[in-house]
Amino acid sequence: MTEKRTSAKKKAKELAKYLRGERPDYAYLKSLFQHLRAELEIEIPKTSKKLPYVPTEEELKRYYDVVWKAKNFQDMMIVKTLLYTGARVSELINIKLTDVDFHYCQIRINKGKGNKDRIVPFPQSFKELLAMHADSMAKKQAVYLFESSWKKKYTDRGIRKILAKYSEEAGLSQILSPHKLRHFLLTWLKKQGIDDALIQPYSGHESRKSLEVYSRLAITDAQQEYNEVINKFPI
Repeated sequence: MTEKRTSAKKKAKELAKYLRGERPDYAYLKSLFQHLRAELEIEIPKTSKKLPYVPTEEELKRYYDVVWKAKNFQDMMIVKTLLYTGARVSELINIKLTDVDFHYCQIRINKGKGNKDRIVPFPQSFKELLAMHADSMAKKQAVYLFESSWKKKYTDRGIRKILAKYSEEAGLSQILSPHKLRHFLLTWLKKQGIDDALIQPYSGHESRKSLEVYSRLAITDAQQEYNEVINKFPI
């Protein structure tokens, strides 16, 4: 039978008597307990990482069917743009009409995560709808690709509310946030056999381990692979 431990609170008071004379600050205590763990040979337990939720193709189709039936053209364009480009919500709301290149079917993301610029592709099949939307916004003298009826760009919260509404109407077990739509695209592209090194240039991910090989790949290489599989996308 193991001996009963002194309570952590009581032991802390005992240790405080020895440490008070050192006038410790946070950094000192942090370093002290790191050395103490080493002396006592105590390892930090590893926490198991939960796999992120990724909607199934059937769930995505059910979700988009609700979006389609709502007949809200701008909402449909928001959902499709997120799905086809994998843009983060903070990036989507800052896309300007001038950032869309219809000739090359690309959108420029300015100051994305990490304050970095990048190019994301969209399918040739999406070009006509996106051009119609952009023309409509230009006639309203909009600056951004997506603006509310008050001629203001959407907020992060506004986009999330739109997606949440359709998720609930579709009866999904989890709300499809912008990040889940992004994760679906990147996971789907991976399942199509596209190498990480070709997904990375337009996903905006940065891996120290593979940064060197990523830097050698042009966006045109990535988009060629993207174009070859995107026609099989669920919606």
